Amino acid sequence: MRNSFTIVLSGEAGQGLQTLEDLIMASAGEEYHVYSSKEIMSRVRGGNNTVEIRLATEPVAAYQETIDYLFLLNDHAYDRLDSRVQDSTVIFAEESFLKGHEGGHKQLLSLRAMAKALGNPIYINTLLFGYIAGILDLNQGTCHDLISDRFAALKPAIIASNLKAFDEGRRASSDLDLPPTIRKTSHPVPLKILNGTTAVGLGALAGGCNYISSYPMSPSTALLVFLSNHARDFDVLVEQAEDEIAALNMTLGAWYAGARGIVTTSGGGFALMEEALSLSGITETPAVIHIAQRPGPATGLPTRTEQGDLNLAVYAGHGEFPRIIFAPGYPEDAVRLTQKAFYLADKYQVPVMILTDQYFLDANFQMAPFPLEEAPLESFVVKTDKAYLRYRLADHPVSPRGIPGHGEGLVKVDSDEHTEEGLITEDFDVRQLMNDKRLDKESLILEDYQAAELIGPEDYDTLIIAWGSNYGLVKEYVETTDRDKVAFLYIKQVFPLHDSIRDYALAARQVLVVENNATGQLAALLKLHLDIKVDDAVLKYNGEPFSIEEFEAILKEALL
Repeated sequence: MRNSFTIVLSGEAGQGLQTLEDLIMASAGEEYHVYSSKEIMSRVRGGNNTVEIRLATEPVAAYQETIDYLFLLNDHAYDRLDSRVQDSTVIFAEESFLKGHEGGHKQLLSLRAMAKALGNPIYINTLLFGYIAGILDLNQGTCHDLISDRFAALKPAIIASNLKAFDEGRRASSDLDLPPTIRKTSHPVPLKILNGTTAVGLGALAGGCNYISSYPMSPSTALLVFLSNHARDFDVLVEQAEDEIAALNMTLGAWYAGARGIVTTSGGGFALMEEALSLSGITETPAVIHIAQRPGPATGLPTRTEQGDLNLAVYAGHGEFPRIIFAPGYPEDAVRLTQKAFYLADKYQVPVMILTDQYFLDANFQMAPFPLEEAPLESFVVKTDKAYLRYRLADHPVSPRGIPGHGEGLVKVDSDEHTEEGLITEDFDVRQLMNDKRLDKESLILEDYQAAELIGPEDYDTLIIAWGSNYGLVKEYVETTDRDKVAFLYIKQVFPLHDSIRDYALAARQVLVVENNATGQLAALLKLHLDIKVDDAVLKYNGEPFSIEEFEAILKEALL
């Protein structure tokens, strides 16, 4: 694995872990390569949540199990972490929080007494930020600016008190005799800290999104919140629907009227949308659907992660109609693929799905600036004439799409099988022509295929295939392993699959597929659609992501 250093903060919901994560990531990100992930229990308060911040000399985007520095914020913050604590782990905590726990090197940290001396227990988090900033030797001016920005809406006296608390925490760690962390690094260009949700949201805005209708469901709700927070800046109409069925139907209505809409949901919510998905299919109305995966069935583990809904996305809806499914694995791709989703939905008049998961959406990455394409903003809506036919067969397979009021034509759509005019029909010949028209779009979609990305040597013997949030894990493994004939194929368009993937597989002596589900859903699709023989499936489905140490141990046994 990379030369890295891992800090874990452990406390309960409501103790300000996210604020600490944001402040540490923003300040440390100027001087290190950083990545953070979190473990969240399904409750409003209590339980035990953790934040892991990984600092490295090179880019990282994978979860590490081993903890170097552990900060306990309450008396049960150690629970469930004992297996991750090594003899070298330094545990910082109040004396009462350390009782009864074996392992690690214990370092007394009396934040409550320090906050009391400052006059208010609310300063504990700012003290801890200063304490960690002192250990990492973070730029004090940057940290002060971040605190001032965070509390900008409050009174100057409160900002001053928090700056004082930060400085006090920094002084408290200045004389500690601790094991060294890692060397600082420099970034040629400033790197933006953002999570997966923000990346998807930026991609939606870059794709011209101006409408969202959704019913809240974790972990998808964060995208609804992001677009709502930026609604006035980007002219996005936001509607919290009464249920998931209404949400997608309203989004289809928005596209029919000329908007570019998205709906965000999770597996259980998407299951309710299947009838509306089929409506998109037969009416050839574009739709963009973000599916934030979490473990099922039913409510499952609502705040944990899994890649268990690929089959649901591929086979959802009654009848047969084309769809496109993207699965971004890193922030830049989440921006580009979500932007592209709006373009392709408009161009081919099909539903396009963005498949993510809790681990990806909640993780914080670093991303370098890059230019956005302007082509995805192209509109394929036509101005209609009086002779307009919504489903004109002469334009097989993509008929020009008009919208009401834009031209002289009447734009008729229907959920029944229909004629070129959009009128209900039971003519068997017309039915077959219309069905062929819709299905034949797939050949055009594959011409716009988002190519898979090969990482590692081109003369590989072993090919590891993965999708979505396992990108950072497999990339780090391939780039750091001492096996020099191992490559990684990152499939970002998981449906429809392109024939070129078969060529990559045929060049390998051994093919492995890595997934966070129990049945190897992508591996099965590769066999079904491309006749690719997968030699081994590396699967995890307990609600946790793979750790880099765990993955290395599995590959040590699995590779030929």
